[in-house]
Amino acid sequence: MKKKLMPYLFLAPQILLTILFMVGLITGITQSLGVIPAFGLKKPTLLYYKEVLTRPDMLKSMGYSLKIALFSSALATAGGVFFCGVCVMGKKTRGAVMRIIQVPIIVPHVVAALFIINIFSRNGILARAAYALGLIQEQQQFPMLIHDPQGMGIIMAYLWKEIPFIIYFVIALMANINGSLGEAATNLGAKTWTVFWKVTLPLCRNTIISGFLIIFVFALGAYELPLLLGATVPKALPVLAYQEYIHPDLRNRPYAMALNGIIIVISLISALIYFLMMRKNVKCLTDEN
Repeated sequence: MKKKLMPYLFLAPQILLTILFMVGLITGITQSLGVIPAFGLKKPTLLYYKEVLTRPDMLKSMGYSLKIALFSSALATAGGVFFCGVCVMGKKTRGAVMRIIQVPIIVPHVVAALFIINIFSRNGILARAAYALGLIQEQQQFPMLIHDPQGMGIIMAYLWKEIPFIIYFVIALMANINGSLGEAATNLGAKTWTVFWKVTLPLCRNTIISGFLIIFVFALGAYELPLLLGATVPKALPVLAYQEYIHPDLRNRPYAMALNGIIIVISLISALIYFLMMRKNVKCLTDEN
């Protein structure tokens, strides 16, 4: 009897978390439709979504968040794949190199934000070094990379965190492919980087895209870095959603939930693409066997 119950006991925490997540999700969707009886809002409506998608400030925030998520994810994916190629081609997929790459992954995002501020702000290390070397006449002439409307500080922080993630996400598969099919192509006369571009990289495509989708969704919905490094105007979607949530007028809460609803929809689309790609991979492996 005890052995039969053990699997269910192990699953209990996961089941509880899933229930809590679903309750929160359903509550958020309901509130985004303007149904909050405690605040006197009882009639479902899409008015809040309509306003979110038409208000200039919210549209700017949406574009700002999407731009940061897309740029940081695309650059991190490209950089991670490039470093994977260098490591795989140089047979450096284990040991000290991997330990160094692992460091940014375990550093909290808040700490990463402090690093970026201390290095790239107008009072940071680079600005003071440029002033000391006479490259600029005053520190305020240093390019504004933190709290700028383009989100450069946020993108740099994401790159520092996400490039190692892509490397860890892809490098095992890439090394395995290069060690089998890649070596076969090399033995047939192909050059090292030709093997990488023509054999290894195409076979890793789905995994690379999956990694891109994961970090894109994370960057779109993350709160810490946009809050600490982002501009005052426009604000990132999660920051704007939080401000609407804590607004003194409680009737503004549906706006916050509508903003979260937009993030959820984009995340679900990304998750669907990821699921379809994984199912395609599994189907291909099944057909091969």
